[in-house]
Amino acid sequence: MAVPFFFETAYVSAGEAALRLLVAALAGGILGLDREVKNKPVGVRAYSLVALASAGFGLMTMELAAMAEGLPLQATIDPSRTIQGVIGGIGFLGAGAIFRSKSQVRGTATGAGVWTVGAIGLCCGFGFYWYALVITATGLAILTIIGWLRTQPADPND
Repeated sequence: MAVPFFFETAYVSAGEAALRLLVAALAGGILGLDREVKNKPVGVRAYSLVALASAGFGLMTMELAAMAEGLPLQATIDPSRTIQGVIGGIGFLGAGAIFRSKSQVRGTATGAGVWTVGAIGLCCGFGFYWYALVITATGLAILTIIGWLRTQPADPND
């Protein structure tokens, strides 16, 4: 197995890989923007980086699988293991954003958002743009619309 030249890839072209990484970072940033506007400690930069890294892990896995095609090593390269690892790692990262003080639990939306942008990144890394778009749009709707509804004062006449 020859090591590929700098821009040579076995799975997708370098341009397609760059597009996947860029889309992941942008989609993560869109969800992070909601957190930024609401002055949350985890915002655009963190969300973009989580999505970007997740996409990178997905791309690297598929690249290794494509490079190893036909070799005995191929049987040990399982892309679902990358998904499992990313889910676990991001779950740990998201849990760090959640804290409890007395009777309040705070940061759950941020923690769930970190997990969501990890999924967006993996979708982009594997080339599932449609899934990434739907997850991004739905996640943004949940964060903004439901967040807005939660901040509306209750009607005293109800």
